[in-house]
Amino acid sequence: MVSSDVAWSIVRNNSAFLLKKRGVQKAFSTEPCNLTSLNSQRYNGLVNKKAVGITPAADSKGFVLLTKKVKAANKPSKNIVKVTMKAGPRRSLHKVKSTLMKQRYRKDLTKAAMRKASAIIRAQKPLPKRKGAKVAAKKE
Repeated sequence: MVSSDVAWSIVRNNSAFLLKKRGVQKAFSTEPCNLTSLNSQRYNGLVNKKAVGITPAADSKGFVLLTKKVKAANKPSKNIVKVTMKAGPRRSLHKVKSTLMKQRYRKDLTKAAMRKASAIIRAQKPLPKRKGAKVAAKKE
């Protein structure tokens, strides 16, 4: 396995996950283990030995925590571990934080993972029903 710096120099401008938009300086990334969706070495899941990803669950209840195994670096099919979190908002966020802290992930990745998981949970929360617009009384 090559070092992360060499891998980043290769992947930086040539990646299937790279997404460039007109009028935006920074390139984006669509890879599953990139928490911020920015094309940077810090959050790139392909380059770093330890990477975290959070995606919404298939049934729109909860989210999936993706972690990268360090020992299976040369085996891409066995490299990513998927854990679905459906317990509840507070418990799921606590599980994410404790899992990443026990596995000694970087603090900035832990905070970004918490932020993304919280945003997914917030987006899945049903909106309260709004009452219909009231009809104004006619003036005579």
